[in-house]
Amino acid sequence: MATQIVWSKDLAYVVGLITTDGSLSKDGRHIDFTSKDLDQIRTFKKILKLKNKIGKKYSGENGHKFYPRIQFGNVKLYRFLVNLGLHPNKSKTLGSLNVPDKFFADFLRGYFDGDGHSYSYWDKRWKSSFMLYLGFSSASKKNLYWIKEKISNLYNIEGAIKHGRSVYQLMYAKRSSLKLIKILYYRSSINYLKRKKFKIEKALGIINSRPG
Repeated sequence: MATQIVWSKDLAYVVGLITTDGSLSKDGRHIDFTSKDLDQIRTFKKILKLKNKIGKKYSGENGHKFYPRIQFGNVKLYRFLVNLGLHPNKSKTLGSLNVPDKFFADFLRGYFDGDGHSYSYWDKRWKSSFMLYLGFSSASKKNLYWIKEKISNLYNIEGAIKHGRSVYQLMYAKRSSLKLIKILYYRSSINYLKRKKFKIEKALGIINSRPG
């Protein structure tokens, strides 16, 4: 990292990833990032110019499942993240973050690639009606309400929060999702998780092929 950490679209994207799939240790130095997508770990490593090896994190019953992870120590980045509002054991207690509005779209794309999802389907209640939804998940109600408010204030896009079994979900219906997609993927040269973008592009292909 540079002597002084300066905001950029890549850094904002990484902050979004850490907010969802990262964790801060209690020692004030180490950061862990775990993802089921190896491509995501490699992108994370490339952006931060890390030389640390990608390891494995075992979970599930008897540790039969494992996910790619990278762990590294960086006091300056750690303190930067704490000043933003992140902290150890953040999953259920996370609140608002000090992310500049200029880079919020990049942060949100990282957040989406971490704990976001999309789904689409033909609605049989209406003829030729293809539905599309974008959603964000979090165990912290306060953090998700902050995301909802920022999207509303910055982009005039409204969503709805629902409470699932163990997490809260912020959902956007078709018209709002289409607007949000343009904001998340505002340029082709930005970092994003290919798997999730490909799924969205397939849905957009169906929507754009419909007459009218």
